[in-house]
Amino acid sequence: MIPIQLTIEGLYSYQERQTIDFTNLIDAGLFGIFGAVGSGKSSILEAITYALYGETERLNARDKRTYNMMNLKSNRSYIEFDFINHENKKFRITRDFKRNSKRFDDVKSPTVVFSELKDEVWMPLNHTNAEELLGLSYANFKRTIIIPQGQFKEFIELGAKDRTQMMKEIFNLHRFDMQDKVAVLAKKNQSDVDQLQGKLSGFEEVSEDYIKELENQFVELEKVAGQHQIEYAEANENFQKLKALKSDFESLKQKKIDFENLSEQKVLIDERKNQLYKYELIFNAFNQLLIDQSKVQKEILQKNSTIEAEQKQLILIENQFAEVSKQLNDLQPTFDSLPIKRKEEAELEFIVQILFFSEEIKALKFRTEKGLAKVEEVKEKEISIEKEIKSLEKEIKSLTENKIDSTTLMEVGNWFNQNQNIQQSITKQEQKVADFQKQIEVFTEELAKQNININSFETDFNSRFEELETKKIAYEKQKNEIEVRQKISEYAHNLHDGKPCPLCGSEDHPHIVEVEDVTNQLSDVSKLILEVVSDQEKLRKLQQNVQTINSKKQLIEEQLKTEKNLLTDLVNQLKFQQELFVWKDFDSKDFAKYEERKNASLAIEKSIVKKNNLLIQQRELLEKERENLEKFAKALEQFKLDEAQKASQIQQNKEHLKVLKFEEFESETAEIVQNKLEKLQISNHKIEQDFTRLTQNLNDLNPKLASQKTSIASLQKQIVDLNNELKDYSKQIENALIQNQFESLEIVHQTLNLNLNISQVRQELEDFRVRFETLKSSIKELEEKLKSISFDDEVYQIQEEKLKTITSQLKEAVEAVTKLKTAIEILKESFEAKKDLLTEMDKLQKRAANLSTLKNMFNAAGFVQYVSSIYLKQLCENANIRFHRMTRNQLSLQINENNDFEIVDYLNEGRARSVKTLSGGQAFQVSLSLALALAESVQSNSKADRNFFFIDEGFGTQDAEAVNIVFETLNHLHKENRIVGIISHVEELKERIPMSLNIVKDEEKGSKISIV
Repeated sequence: MIPIQLTIEGLYSYQERQTIDFTNLIDAGLFGIFGAVGSGKSSILEAITYALYGETERLNARDKRTYNMMNLKSNRSYIEFDFINHENKKFRITRDFKRNSKRFDDVKSPTVVFSELKDEVWMPLNHTNAEELLGLSYANFKRTIIIPQGQFKEFIELGAKDRTQMMKEIFNLHRFDMQDKVAVLAKKNQSDVDQLQGKLSGFEEVSEDYIKELENQFVELEKVAGQHQIEYAEANENFQKLKALKSDFESLKQKKIDFENLSEQKVLIDERKNQLYKYELIFNAFNQLLIDQSKVQKEILQKNSTIEAEQKQLILIENQFAEVSKQLNDLQPTFDSLPIKRKEEAELEFIVQILFFSEEIKALKFRTEKGLAKVEEVKEKEISIEKEIKSLEKEIKSLTENKIDSTTLMEVGNWFNQNQNIQQSITKQEQKVADFQKQIEVFTEELAKQNININSFETDFNSRFEELETKKIAYEKQKNEIEVRQKISEYAHNLHDGKPCPLCGSEDHPHIVEVEDVTNQLSDVSKLILEVVSDQEKLRKLQQNVQTINSKKQLIEEQLKTEKNLLTDLVNQLKFQQELFVWKDFDSKDFAKYEERKNASLAIEKSIVKKNNLLIQQRELLEKERENLEKFAKALEQFKLDEAQKASQIQQNKEHLKVLKFEEFESETAEIVQNKLEKLQISNHKIEQDFTRLTQNLNDLNPKLASQKTSIASLQKQIVDLNNELKDYSKQIENALIQNQFESLEIVHQTLNLNLNISQVRQELEDFRVRFETLKSSIKELEEKLKSISFDDEVYQIQEEKLKTITSQLKEAVEAVTKLKTAIEILKESFEAKKDLLTEMDKLQKRAANLSTLKNMFNAAGFVQYVSSIYLKQLCENANIRFHRMTRNQLSLQINENNDFEIVDYLNEGRARSVKTLSGGQAFQVSLSLALALAESVQSNSKADRNFFFIDEGFGTQDAEAVNIVFETLNHLHKENRIVGIISHVEELKERIPMSLNIVKDEEKGSKISIV
C-alpha cells in the first residue's frame, strides 16, 4: 500500500480540516512526523487504520469510540484517505460521523464509502472491506505496514499458534492445508466403496449359465401361448354374435317400458305448455314497466334524505362564518398597531447590543493592562537565553574539531559485521548440508532393508496387485458356480408332485436332478478369497509406506540442492567481502584496534550529542519565548482594535434609536432587556399569526357557503322531475291492463312471481317431444328386425363359460412369457452392471490407498506447520542481516524446535535465551529487523513495485550509536524501493531526515500540520 493523500477534520486534537499530500514524502523515501507530546502525531496513523478497517488501537466499540475520537469543539469528524494497492489501483475511503444536535455525547455511526478511480472518475464500490483491497487483515496490517505505538514487539511475542495463523494469512499458506480436502475425498471414496459393495451383494446369483437356462424355458412357453391364442380367437367370435343378439332383445324390452312412462307424463307437459304461454305474454307487457317504476320511487326517497343532510350542513357553515367574522373584527385594531411594535422590537435589539459591548470594553481594558506587564517579563527571559546559546555553540565547535569521521567508522564497522556474518552463515550452511545428507542416507538404508528398487517400485507393486486380483476373480467365479449348484439343490429338495415349480411353474416333476452337497467347497473357496484380500491389504500398506519414504527423500534431495547452492553463494560473498576492505588507517585482521578508536570517537560523539541536546532545548525555549512575545503583542493589538470597534458600534446603535430612549434602559442589564425583547417578539408574532389564520378561515368559508346553497337547490329540482316521471309510469301500467284484459295488477304480480326461465322451459318441452317420437320409432324398427329370430339363454351361458376358461389359460400363458422375458432382460443387464461395478471397485480401492498416503502427510496441519517453519527461518535469516549490524554482531535471532523466537548471545558462548530477556532498546532493534524482513516478504509475495512501512516511536530507547545504526538502516531502504515513515520526538532524527511533517497544537484552533 502506498498512501497518496489524507484529509482529517474534527478528529482528536485536529479541529480544523488538515490535508497531508504524501507525494513529496514518498519521493524522499524516508520521512518523519515530529511534534510535542499530545500534538497528534499518532492520530495520523490511527486515522489511516480507522479509515481502512473501522478499527483503532486505542479505542474499541465499547469505549464510545466515535464520541471519544471526535474533537470536543467540533460537531463533525471527517476522514478521507487516498492510496494505491499492490495491484497499482487507486482507491479512496471516506468516513464521516456527526454529533447529535440535542445530545452532546451522542455521536452517530459513521457513513462509510469505498471508491475506485476509473477513467479519472471515483466510482463507489459495492463493499467496505479493506482486506479485499490490501490482502491483509487488521491485525497483520499492524504488524507489516503501520505499527502503532507500544505494539512493536507484538510479532516476536506471539504464541506459536497465533504466529502460524498469521503466516498462513500473509503468505497464503492455506493452499498447503489439504487435510480437510483429503478427508472429504477419502470419505467420499469410502462411501463409494460401501455403495459398490452393497450393489455387488445383489448380484451374487447372476451368471451366464443361469441366463441360458431361462432362455430355453422362454422358447417352450412361447409355443404354449401361441396355441392358446388360436383357441381364444375362435371362441371369442362365436360369443360376440350371441352377445349382440341378447343385447337387441333386452333393448326392445327396456324401450317399451320407457315409452309407457313418457305417455303418462304427456298430460302434465301439455299443461306446462299453456302456463308458459300466459307467463311470456305478461312478462313482455308489464315486467320492464314495473322495474322502472320501482327504480324512480327509490331515487325519490334517496334525494329527500340527502337534501335533509345538506340543509343541516348549511346551518353549521353559516354559524362558523359568523364566529370567524366576529373574531377578526375584534383583532383588527391590535393588528393595525403592529408596525409600531415591530420598530420597538428592532430598537430593543440595538439596546441589547449596546449593553453587551459596554461590558466587553471593560474586560478588554483590564486584559490590556495585564498584557503589557507580561511583555516586559518575556523580553528579559529572551536576552538571558541568547547568551546561554552562544556559550554552548562555542563548546560544540571545539569538540567537533577533535572528532573522527563517523561515516568512516560506520563503514569499517559494517564491513567487520558483514564479514563475521558471512563466516557464521557458511558454518551454519555447511552443517545444514551435512544434516540433509544424513537424512537421505537414512531413507536410502530403510528402502534397502525392504529390498525396494526405487526406480521400478511402482511397476513392481502394480504387477503384484494384478496377480492377486486375477486370483481373486478366479476364486469368485468358482464361488458363484458352487452357489448356483447349491441353489439348484435347494430347489430340487423342495419339489413335490402337485406343487408348482418356483422356476417354471409346472406341477409335474418326472426327473428331479440330484446334486451333491457343496457346503464344504463353498467354505474353502471363501477362505481363499479372504486370504487374497488380506494379501492385497498388506501389499497396499507396504506400497503406501514406500511412497511416503520416497516422497520425503525427494523433498530432502531438493532442499539439499538448494542449500548447496546457498553455500556456494556464501563462499563467493566472503571472497568479494575481502576485496571490499579499502581503508588504509585500519587493518582488516585487527578488529580490537578498530574498537579502540571507535570507542574514543563515540565518547566524543556522546559529549557532542549531550551538548546538542542542551543547545536544542535552549533554542526551543528561545523560540517558545519569542512565540510568546509575538503572541502577547498581537493579543494587545487585537484588544485595542476590538475596543475601538465596539465603541464605534455602540455610537451607531444609539443613532438608530427613534421610538425608544437608551437612557431609560441604561441602568438595566443586557439579560433583562433581552428578556423584554423576546417577550415582545413572541407577542408580535402571535398577533400576526392569528390575523392571518382568521382571514384564511373566512376566505375558505365563503365558497363553501355558496356551494352548499347551490347543491340544495339542485336536489329540489331533481325531486320534482322524478315525481313527474313516476306519474307517467303509472298511466302506462293502467293502459297495459286494459289492452291485455286483466282485472287487476295483483294477477300480474302473481304470474311474474313464478319467475320462469322462458328459454329453459321451452327447451325442456322440445326435448320431451323429441324423446317421445324417437323412442316410438326405435321400438318399431327393433320389432321388425327380431320378428323371425329366437334367443336361447342356456346356449349363451355355455358359450360364455367356455370363453372365460380359454381367456384365463391365455392370460396365464402370456403372463408367464412376459415375466420370464423380463427376468432374462434384467439378468442380462445385471450381468453387465456387475462387470462394470467390479472394474469400478478396483479403481476405488487403488484410489483409497493413495488418499491414505495423502492423509498421513497432511494430518493435523503438519505440512502447513512445516512450510510455516521454513518461512519463519527465512524471515530470521533476512532479519539477522540488519540485527547483526545493529547489535555489532553480539546478538542473533533464531527459531527453536517449537517455532518460537530465541536470541543467541555471542557474548555468552553463543547460548540461546528468550526474546523476553532483551532490554527495551534491544527489543526495538530485533522487532524492527523482523518487521522489515516480514514487510519485504509481503512485498515480494504481493509483487508490488514499492511498499510502505510506518514506525510509531521506539527511538527513545536507543543510545546515540544505536540511533546512528538504525537510522542508516532505514536510510538504505530507499535504495531497496521501500518507503519508511517515522513518528518520533527525538530532535536529532528531525535534523537528519530530509523531509518531515511538523505538528503544532494551538490551544484555540487545534493541531496544525506543515511540511518542512
